[in-house]
Amino acid sequence: MEQQRLILFIALSLVLFLIWDAWQREFSPQPVTPPATEIRSEVAATDSNAEVPVVDAPAQQSETPSTPSFMPVTEMKLVKKGQRIHVETDVFRIEIDTVGGDLRIVDLKKYPVSVDKPDQPFRLMKDGPESLFIAQSGFTLRKSDGAILSAAPNHTTVYQAVQSKYQLDQDKNKLTAIVTWTSPEGVVFIKSYTFTRGSYLIEVGHTIKNPTRKDWVGNLYQQLQRTPIPEAEKPRFIYTYTGGVVYSPEEKYHKISFSNIEEGKLSKQVTGGWTAMIQHYFLAAWVPPADAPETFYTSYRPSPDRYTIGMKSDNAYRVAAGGEQRFSNKLFVGPKLQDTLETIAPGLELTVDYGVLTILAKPIYFVLKFIHNNIVSNWGWAIIILTLIIKLSFYKLSEKSYRSMAQMRKLTPRIQQLKERYGDDRQKMGQAQMELFRKEKINPLGGCLPILVQMPVFIALYWVLLESVELRQAPWILWIQDMSTADPYFVLPLLMGISMFIQQRLNPAPVDPIQAKVMMMLPFVFTIFFAFFPAGLVIYWVVNNTLSIIQQWYITRIVIKS
Repeated sequence: MEQQRLILFIALSLVLFLIWDAWQREFSPQPVTPPATEIRSEVAATDSNAEVPVVDAPAQQSETPSTPSFMPVTEMKLVKKGQRIHVETDVFRIEIDTVGGDLRIVDLKKYPVSVDKPDQPFRLMKDGPESLFIAQSGFTLRKSDGAILSAAPNHTTVYQAVQSKYQLDQDKNKLTAIVTWTSPEGVVFIKSYTFTRGSYLIEVGHTIKNPTRKDWVGNLYQQLQRTPIPEAEKPRFIYTYTGGVVYSPEEKYHKISFSNIEEGKLSKQVTGGWTAMIQHYFLAAWVPPADAPETFYTSYRPSPDRYTIGMKSDNAYRVAAGGEQRFSNKLFVGPKLQDTLETIAPGLELTVDYGVLTILAKPIYFVLKFIHNNIVSNWGWAIIILTLIIKLSFYKLSEKSYRSMAQMRKLTPRIQQLKERYGDDRQKMGQAQMELFRKEKINPLGGCLPILVQMPVFIALYWVLLESVELRQAPWILWIQDMSTADPYFVLPLLMGISMFIQQRLNPAPVDPIQAKVMMMLPFVFTIFFAFFPAGLVIYWVVNNTLSIIQQWYITRIVIKS
């Protein structure tokens, strides 16, 4: 009975841990950026080589080079809008704005907003009046003897569109959309977006043609700017991280939350890294050439809250008089497909955020994917098979646990006699119990230690099922057509509650009447709690509980008695 209470306590603790973990991520103060990352409010004005950002309109104010200029506070819209350039490929429906040549609208054609709206693609990037998520790039000028200093295009510059609509033809694998801008001196800047069939990776190129008699010298920056996700669009009853992420070979994967960005501007020199904004299932990331030194930066603007994360080239780009050069970077905008992300940049697959249990979660994910790709071709059945494999892997531990429980159950009358003998003297009662356990060669923790060993695996599997975009709108059977949303008829949560109730009935009820009532309430509490969980997670719990019932019956009725 003591073991039963302990096991149920562990189960409750597991769910409470998941709730606490989500609450901590959502509401607790976020740690400040590590000491290795320099935080500064502005770039030193005494630097003789500091860049001189240039804007087109007199009303716009220049800022420090690490934080390219934003719209004036008086601007009613989050960003200015100009002519739209429409691009459609097999995976994208995109709008590029001539203001800054920004990537403003990104619809993911293969990822509908919901099962009920298969023809409406999910809009990852947008520039609406209240919700913003866009990709920007531009140049800042660098002071240099004999170089042109008057102008360079940034994300407020109005480009000229070469054409207003692009369509990827069936017989083509690539498509390039182009905007241009010419400085007063005649330097031509060509910004291009190159799309590849079947790919969410975009090549963003900048070609500079310098027909003048002076060199052009400047630095390229690229950034992601967004507002927080509106409450109505957030997943219900689960927490997933939305915010900035940077990666460097030295510090690896590091989150920079919105609260971190509000606390101070980041300025960090990195070679071989990337910056990104991530959310549940999707991300956008700037990936520079691996050998290009960059300065990663962040900035924040209130009313409404806008957060920017980006990078600026440390080495100046020089285009000789009469010369021409092209510079390019990669921009990934799309779903968190781990296999794809691994091929783009080191550590980019970590944006599939499994937290501290990544070391366990990644192997679990690959086994789950292998089962889906090679055995069943259905994510629901793949979850069931994976749960069975995990259950079989821990069979010996479970057998040991149930043997310990059986031994403890035999001692229950003698333990009750000790309670009657020593009454409220807890110290003597504890000493007498330990002496009884020693004499009978029973480890009182033998029933719970195997369960404690399994808990990290179960939590890791929880995060795999929660974070894997493959489960988004993936059907199972009958009415379960989207395993990333709750069961619309609450059948799975009810089955989970019933299975938990049966598990309780397989063990004798606690002697303490209060504890017995608490234990009887747990299946109802868990049923209500799981009613709002994604169906894929509840499938796992139902199958796990069912297998536990069969396993317990087999071990206690056949293995132990044989």
